Amino acid sequence: MPIDIRKGMPATELSREEFALRIRSRLIDPAFEPLNKEIDALISAAWDGYSHSRKSPRTAKAGPGYADPDYELATDWIKARADIDEAQRRHDDPSAVKRVLLINGSSRSEHTCPGEMSKSYRLCKVAEPVLTEHGLAVDLLDLSRLTSEMGRQIHPCKSCVSTAMPLCHWPCSCYPNYSLQQTDDWMNEIYPLWVAAHGIMIVTPVNWYQAPTGLKAMIDRLVCADGGNADPPPPTARRQRKRKRSS
Repeated sequence: MPIDIRKGMPATELSREEFALRIRSRLIDPAFEPLNKEIDALISAAWDGYSHSRKSPRTAKAGPGYADPDYELATDWIKARADIDEAQRRHDDPSAVKRVLLINGSSRSEHTCPGEMSKSYRLCKVAEPVLTEHGLAVDLLDLSRLTSEMGRQIHPCKSCVSTAMPLCHWPCSCYPNYSLQQTDDWMNEIYPLWVAAHGIMIVTPVNWYQAPTGLKAMIDRLVCADGGNADPPPPTARRQRKRKRSS
């Protein structure tokens, strides 16, 4: 029985002109004006990646342990997988010190508006020495860096698991997407912190009856840890390779 894939949303492709405008909108500082020729060259290179949908421009063969060892995986994903495996090894080591992941869920920071340290962060710093006094190692994850530090982002979950569980990879393979400039995703560093932890403590405010934006984004992106597919090559690619080998 054929699968009915529901489609009908408006196209999102940009024209070359609109693409250039969006890149240049990030470079409005007058300090960039003498570099117009260099910026044009960068835009041309970025357009080539966008127009050819090069989501993962650097790949390597999956290797042993995967259903299709010759499948080209993004090098970002391979590194994230290795970091998670190492975190799991540390977690399972009976001789290792037990770890607690202490999370500041507030987006407020003294380093950007409103210019004041959050109460959640202050409570984290109160809890940290208490945990260490009990012989625990503490990793502090400060989600306020999403608003105060350049290059810290958690991109939104695309809910791939709502279509089919095998489409949700562990770790998430949706990002980075270099063709769409969806980079600087923090989750590949965050996943190992969760895996290595024996306990989690989240200190957070309630913003407008909801979890703060950064905390909610992180929680959404953790869905892949609960049964996500650790063997990303899609079944269609495996079947195509099998047909080629048998033909």
